Amino acid sequence: MGTKAKKAMKKILEKAVANTKTPSDGADFLPLEGGPARKLPEQTPREDSAKVLYVGRIPHGFYEDEMRGYFGQFGTIKRLRIARNKKTGRTKHYGFIEFESPEVAKIVAETMHNYLLFEHLLQVHLIPPEHVHPRLWRGFNYRYKPVDTVQIERERLDKERTLEEHNKLVEKIMKRDKIRRKRIEAAGIAYECPEIVGKINPAPKKIKFED
Repeated sequence: MGTKAKKAMKKILEKAVANTKTPSDGADFLPLEGGPARKLPEQTPREDSAKVLYVGRIPHGFYEDEMRGYFGQFGTIKRLRIARNKKTGRTKHYGFIEFESPEVAKIVAETMHNYLLFEHLLQVHLIPPEHVHPRLWRGFNYRYKPVDTVQIERERLDKERTLEEHNKLVEKIMKRDKIRRKRIEAAGIAYECPEIVGKINPAPKKIKFED
């Protein structure tokens, strides 16, 4: 190493030592290669703004009106929704509640989590604002009308069938009856299965008279 290089290295070391001996007031860290000490900017604690709650393990019979009346004791409820089956309208036993105040939502989450209600331990958690789905409250006030499956099945059975449809129906019944007879024989049961009525062509259910 030459004389000039040694002098330059000596100046750098002297400058670094001087900075380490006289740091600026309130410095948070010192740079490795000399230079003035730096102070980190003050970070204000983030205010909790979560207002939406997830409520799980909702018991049977504890629906929108009951939940609104019960959780409304803590504070004003802005929106409330229970997940339901679109076809039957039955609850999926979980839902969401949005309060107007984040402080109230935090108190509810701390108070009602693992709360025993109708033999169900409620699961209540705060949902951060960035994790709330934008379509969460779409149609939240819609009341699902359950599908009347009994009426649908009644109409299906009572509809007028053509001769071809009737023959297909009888054929399926005969196949199931044949399988049933084999199972009864294999089980060693002495049973005479009654004959199926309806093998012949059916009479029309409705008679139309000409004018």
